[in-house]
Amino acid sequence: MLLEIKNLGVSVDGKTILSGLNLNIGKGETHVLMGPNGAGKSTLVNTVMGHPQYKVDKGSITFDGKDITHIPVDERAKAGLFLSFQNPEEVPGITLESFMRYSRNAVTGKPVKLFAYKKELKDKMEGLSMDTSYASRYLNVGFSGGEKKKSEILQMLMLNPKLAILDETDSGLDVDAVKVVSKGVEKYKNSDNSLLIITHNTKILEYLHVDYAHVLMDGKIVKTGDSSLIDYINKSGFQQLAV
Repeated sequence: MLLEIKNLGVSVDGKTILSGLNLNIGKGETHVLMGPNGAGKSTLVNTVMGHPQYKVDKGSITFDGKDITHIPVDERAKAGLFLSFQNPEEVPGITLESFMRYSRNAVTGKPVKLFAYKKELKDKMEGLSMDTSYASRYLNVGFSGGEKKKSEILQMLMLNPKLAILDETDSGLDVDAVKVVSKGVEKYKNSDNSLLIITHNTKILEYLHVDYAHVLMDGKIVKTGDSSLIDYINKSGFQQLAV
């Protein structure tokens, strides 16, 4: 197992959001997490990443054999966790290229060879149909919604984490942008890394083999299945699975 979540209970400002949640993700697997609005999907991913607003009341989170339940966010990133945000923030004053370079240095702890790094960045930007001039622009400032999402996928490709969590990366994208982002995710995926995708738009899944699909309702996972569960939810909705 790469990620093991056992009996997880989480609260925000004293209100319980997750209660007794269990989830296992093995190396090389692709998982999809679905659920109605307010079910706790974003709470789960923010808790896994160590957001201080989310208080773990019970249970544990183990990543790559190490208990990370209470370690800081930066230590989780160095361990190989990555989160692509639903609404990426704009960061004036630091360019996309600088941000990516500093991020890689911080995560790997190794100096970045500038020439090779810039060539790799250029190649990956072109693979995502990104204008390479964006590398010298401030991070996400003035980017369209589609370019912001491509920027997130670019960061994932450059950092090559062990587990990438995509929190509705496809939201607000047109069909062409979803296709480009999907291909970027496909390039990342291999037998050594894993994906957890939270999505309402299953178009992004057309280029990926999905090993497991989960339905999160009322703070816990109520159903797990293969990719056929995605088709079932698309046709029948979530209410049939309410407990």
